[in-house]
Amino acid sequence: MKSIENNLGSTYPVASSQIVLFIPNLDKNGKPINQRYWVDTTLTTIGVLFRGATAFPPGRGVWRNDEVGGELLFEDTVMIISYVDPELLTEKSITILRKFLHKFGCESNQGEVGVVINSSYYGITKFDKSEGDSNE
Repeated sequence: MKSIENNLGSTYPVASSQIVLFIPNLDKNGKPINQRYWVDTTLTTIGVLFRGATAFPPGRGVWRNDEVGGELLFEDTVMIISYVDPELLTEKSITILRKFLHKFGCESNQGEVGVVINSSYYGITKFDKSEGDSNE
């Protein structure tokens, strides 16, 4: 029996890795961020690195801010999913992804930036300073 990709006529490698990112509409203090900008920037970054991604309409979410006594912050969050050829998950692409995630965290004043890679959640709460940051 032929493989599924042959039966479907697939021309690209089977993408067996998955990356999921979350873009909220608020910063860690409950102030609105430019969510549309960050969704488009995330899609561009993931598209360049991994060939493509899909952003799903905002869903309702909650994040607990432990820095202020466990206050709950309810947000409208866009989820972005990319199915990735595992060969594209290189040290170089992960380094570029890290730089992007830390920039997003800093510039949009997030308390945590979450990414799921292959079913493992990675929460980033301490962000690298951006290049050119005068506070370095």
